[in-house]
Amino acid sequence: MIRALTASTAAALAFAATPALAQQDPVDGTCAIPGGARLYVNVTGLKDRTGRLKVELYPPNEEDFLRDDTSLKREGKPFRRVWSSVPQSGPVRICIRAPSAGTWAVLFTHDRDGKNKFNFWEDGAGFASNQKLGRSRPKVRQALVNVGAGGGQITIKAQYLRGLGGFGPLED
Repeated sequence: MIRALTASTAAALAFAATPALAQQDPVDGTCAIPGGARLYVNVTGLKDRTGRLKVELYPPNEEDFLRDDTSLKREGKPFRRVWSSVPQSGPVRICIRAPSAGTWAVLFTHDRDGKNKFNFWEDGAGFASNQKLGRSRPKVRQALVNVGAGGGQITIKAQYLRGLGGFGPLED
């Protein structure tokens, strides 16, 4: 009995001692994890410097774009997410690690209240094309970006609800 307890304790300690990078959730897109192609997302036009920022990479098709990550993960489809605190000043640059080089759909959100649930009235969003989002659900074509094997860089202009016209950048 003592040997079994000791063996299970040792196994638990060995798991706990495993580097944190090896225990990451497969949707974690942090650039601290090796592998994949790095995409640097520069964000402009933030409404303020509150809350958190999020960048997500989806498969480049309409069916999977903006789907729940749990469903994508269960189906073995590639998806990545990275959260970032909002810098108090200066440029905003977020690095996300794509599963591989290729075409991906990119979503940026500004979670102003930090509740991890998109608040249509307060939060901001943006896509690679920087087209005005308006009132309709975005199409995957607005979010597509090609990430090369050596990585890449894009600039996304944040958009917020602006009255009856729907979402748009704060400065047109």
